[in-house]
Amino acid sequence: MFDVVTGGAGFIGSHLVDTLVAEGNEVVVIDSLCAGRRDTIARHIDSCAIRFVQADLLSDGWQDAIKGADRLFHLAADPDVRQSAANPEPTLQNNIMATYRILEAMRHGNIPEIVFTSTSTVYGDARVIPTPEDYAPLLPISVYGASKLACEALISAYCYSFGMKSWIYRFANIVGERSGHGVITDFIRKLKDNPAELDILGDGKQVKSYLDVHECVAAMLFALRAREAVNIFNIGSEDWIDVRSIAEIVAEEMHLPEVKFRFTGGERGWVGDVPKMQLSLERIKSRRWKPQLGSRESVRLAARDLVRSG
Repeated sequence: MFDVVTGGAGFIGSHLVDTLVAEGNEVVVIDSLCAGRRDTIARHIDSCAIRFVQADLLSDGWQDAIKGADRLFHLAADPDVRQSAANPEPTLQNNIMATYRILEAMRHGNIPEIVFTSTSTVYGDARVIPTPEDYAPLLPISVYGASKLACEALISAYCYSFGMKSWIYRFANIVGERSGHGVITDFIRKLKDNPAELDILGDGKQVKSYLDVHECVAAMLFALRAREAVNIFNIGSEDWIDVRSIAEIVAEEMHLPEVKFRFTGGERGWVGDVPKMQLSLERIKSRRWKPQLGSRESVRLAARDLVRSG
């Protein structure tokens, strides 16, 4: 199997590359290293287990490297929900336009399958929780969520127009080793700067689902058994955890029992924040996959790994 992974030096992408290499696949990784880190996949590069192409998807020169691939995993994206409200342009370019360029390269390079990592934020403030894949209307409340929904629409159109197949995965919060952003890494950074006090955005009562990255990758590969033109799956855990509890877990893992929490207030931590999120997993569970860890366990493991790795 010849696989391409965009964003393969990033958090989820590097874990996916680990698995694809372990399965004996031929792998090409494309990453600009703006957010990803070469060291996450350095051992595969050094052993010639993968071919690494450092490139921005908005530029040219990478297209020849992916010609003839069996499947393309498109994980490269601008992942910052908060920053997308302050400056939408990079999110629109790095998500929507980059996805369009990937689809065009696939069309001209005869690549029949794309796996796209989308997000729970396409659902916006869903009135149905847990939220199923067929929930409507999809009304994102962040530029980031809107950009991912636009990508989903582009992928669907290309599949039906040009005979491709796609798997679109709407993720809950994925956490674990190598994570470079998100609430856990944010708390760790803040507590390193000030071990006595932690600023928490919002009221701390926001509740969301969290899933360990290894389980996420397992679900991604498992769901490839579905063979419709467009296959959409939620991937997450079957429960949720509030932000204050995450802060308590991080403080425990950093051995800081006397931390004072200070909340900025309001039900949303930032513009575009969804205060309550839990995805329905009935579609993927009907195919006999379910997560082995809940949100609390996933957060605990992630905090422990991230604290230990420094």
